[in-house]
Amino acid sequence: MKVLVVDDEQLVRWFMERALLKKGFTVKCTHSVDTALEILGAEEFDAVFTDLKMPEENGAVLVNKLRDFTHPPVTVVCSAYITEELEKQFRAMGVFTLKKPFKLKELEETLNEINSHLKSYR
Repeated sequence: MKVLVVDDEQLVRWFMERALLKKGFTVKCTHSVDTALEILGAEEFDAVFTDLKMPEENGAVLVNKLRDFTHPPVTVVCSAYITEELEKQFRAMGVFTLKKPFKLKELEETLNEINSHLKSYR
């Protein structure tokens, strides 16, 4: 699986990259929505993990732009600010959520959900 991680916090990007590489995934990381869109314009990804609150543009902007893609990647919003209501809204859009701070086990559970989702569409 090819994954793009979008988060303004370097430590989060580092943790995600290490965890995903250990699982055998191909990983790219970036700190902004604009850079993520450039990368996504040049390469296809199976999944995108994005922070919700970032200084320039927030992850919700990226989520909405990804919906316009012909083959949108599975999207996971990672944030400490995910309320029950926000989670319901994202789920209704087919977007997964991961509440920060999360443990490796929670990341693995989300990855398993993504794998199941991808298998059902192949």
